[in-house]
Amino acid sequence: MGVPRAKIPWCPTIDYNKCDYCMECDEFCPHGVFERREGEEKKLVIAHPENCVVFCKACGKTCDPDALSFPDKKETTQLIKRLREEGKDDG
Repeated sequence: MGVPRAKIPWCPTIDYNKCDYCMECDEFCPHGVFERREGEEKKLVIAHPENCVVFCKACGKTCDPDALSFPDKKETTQLIKRLREEGKDDG
């Protein structure tokens, strides 16, 4: 996208009040965004947000309780455009 991935804040957020820990999203995602943590309580976390493909929401479609949300696409697009322009000024 012409912008370093680390500067684009795109990854899912887990609503733990909705999440039923079915792990469908983790099983679906081929990019290793999620990580299962074991302990007193099983927990799914966003361990590698930079691995999430910008604008991909496919894992969210696997989530029956709708526990995953994503940043606003329009705002993210505007940020990317702004960062590209800033990059042109630096070069």
